[in-house]
Amino acid sequence: MVESRKNIEIGILLYPEAQNAAIHGLSDLFRIANRVSDRQVATKKSPTLRITHWQLSSKKSKKLTRAYDSHPDSGKNSPTIIIIPPSLGDPLTPEQTQPLTRWLVAQHDAGAALCSVCTGAYLLAETGLLAGRMATTHWTFASEFTKRFPDIQVDTDQLIIDDGDIVTAGGLMAWTDLGLKIVYRLLGPTIMLETARFMILDPPGRQQRYYSNFSPVLHHGDKAILKVQHWLQSRSGRQSDIPAMAKCAGLEQRTFLRRFRKMTGLKPTEYCQHLRVGKARAKLQFTNDNVDEIAWSVGYEDAGAFRKIFQRITGLTPGDYRMRFGQKI
Repeated sequence: MVESRKNIEIGILLYPEAQNAAIHGLSDLFRIANRVSDRQVATKKSPTLRITHWQLSSKKSKKLTRAYDSHPDSGKNSPTIIIIPPSLGDPLTPEQTQPLTRWLVAQHDAGAALCSVCTGAYLLAETGLLAGRMATTHWTFASEFTKRFPDIQVDTDQLIIDDGDIVTAGGLMAWTDLGLKIVYRLLGPTIMLETARFMILDPPGRQQRYYSNFSPVLHHGDKAILKVQHWLQSRSGRQSDIPAMAKCAGLEQRTFLRRFRKMTGLKPTEYCQHLRVGKARAKLQFTNDNVDEIAWSVGYEDAGAFRKIFQRITGLTPGDYRMRFGQKI
């Protein structure tokens, strides 16, 4: 017989356009973790995860209440962890986030850890609690997010950034990684691994850069730099040295280097590396060419140097990338 155990409440915030798959998927994941814990532990020392959904009690109300509670007889204690799921619509405006942000700040002040997934980071950022911190969101929103919240350090290479009291997860489906990380934190590694195994999920540890493609900044308004970007794109970044790029831009080299980095966020050599690696990704996915052939085809005479650059940008070796994403041809 399973003994009565302490409950730890995990609150999931419901708001307009929130992704139902994340809300219900997280709820199911935590229920499965409870089931695994019941079978393997079943002692008073191991807590039970209480899953609650929070939303405004009405459109005009400024009060949030539990719309769902997996353990309704467990009292009205505050959540230990609150999760902001992704949105399937546009990120909420600052006006729309009220009074949600006030509630989140109050919960954080009471000791709750706050977590966001994908565009849920916009709502979390509106609290002001991410100022000066590092966070992640979906990689396609990196530029827009940085413009809206310039005091937040954005690293979209990371799928999850755990800063203790605040955790941010990147992609739309990163709720699976976040859920397992929370299980790890609250129930330990054994329960987390068994939960992941049951759900056929990779344990946390992946990186978002495995999946992201290079999306150059093009809407910066500098026509000279944009001309060079288009020129580089047509050449896939091959055989493009600084003097040639500066000549294409019609600028003195020092001026070109300064403006290029300001407009694109990258040095010209880094930019070309990203273009070449992007071409290499496609070849690894859709051809049977060996890695040395691919390295040469995208402009690298030294296959060893190509391998190092590819792993630094993508987080995977070319061989590992092909095993994970390659199509059988």
